[in-house]
Amino acid sequence: MNLNPPPIVLVLAGNDPCGGAGLCADIQALASQGCHTAPVITSITIQNTLHLLDNFPLSGMQVAAQAQAVIVDVPIAAIKIGLLGCVEIIEAIQPILFQYSYLPIVLDPVLAAGSGYSLADVDVRQAIIKDLLPLIQIITPNSEEARLLTGKNQLDDAAANLMDAGCSFVCITGTHEDTPMVINTLYGQGRKLESWYWPRLLNQYHGSGCTFAASLAGLLAQGNPINQAVYDAQHYTWNSLQYGYQAGKGQALPNRLYQPANCLSSEKK
Repeated sequence: MNLNPPPIVLVLAGNDPCGGAGLCADIQALASQGCHTAPVITSITIQNTLHLLDNFPLSGMQVAAQAQAVIVDVPIAAIKIGLLGCVEIIEAIQPILFQYSYLPIVLDPVLAAGSGYSLADVDVRQAIIKDLLPLIQIITPNSEEARLLTGKNQLDDAAANLMDAGCSFVCITGTHEDTPMVINTLYGQGRKLESWYWPRLLNQYHGSGCTFAASLAGLLAQGNPINQAVYDAQHYTWNSLQYGYQAGKGQALPNRLYQPANCLSSEKK
């Protein structure tokens, strides 16, 4: 028997039946980082690679009970949060996050589907800012999510607003920006820390944000420092997109289980 299990990451996220995003994406990305996923379902979605058709959040009690059943039994090395769906769930998990706020906690604020379907109304966005950000180590919004959460058009201002709300680090990803290269920027200690430039890929991908946030949680669970973990998670995500595949009629899916040894060069430059 192996007496040294892999780091266990508690994941609170929605289920995507096409497997491109949500818990399936998180499980694959964390496995690629040598971690075990403890998946807590927050919401049942009806979606495919083309559209998100409907979303059914569980009750706050159901979500909290799943998480509590895990944490009384196994050691948790990090927490990753994705789709929350309603204020009731945020209020239910807030005490759990407070209890484990010394762990790396990564929040991917899933506010809307790629097709435009809203997954977080103004009350949910305000609850994220007020109840969750003081307990989060790093939040990973894309540029549109950063603006929607804060009401700030300039991304530096949006990051400052998120840090002022209590979050230690902010990484804003730039796939939605009209720039030749994708620019991802890490903020911390009240300032911009580092930006990375990645070649822009041709396809649109379903689950890229989940892939980045989950792999980041896995790297932090392994004990990597924040700057290195953020870079390594970007590198892993970019490769999973580069070697992605067309499973359905809509967006491509990241190949989160790609094997670099069997691929062409994975260098970004």
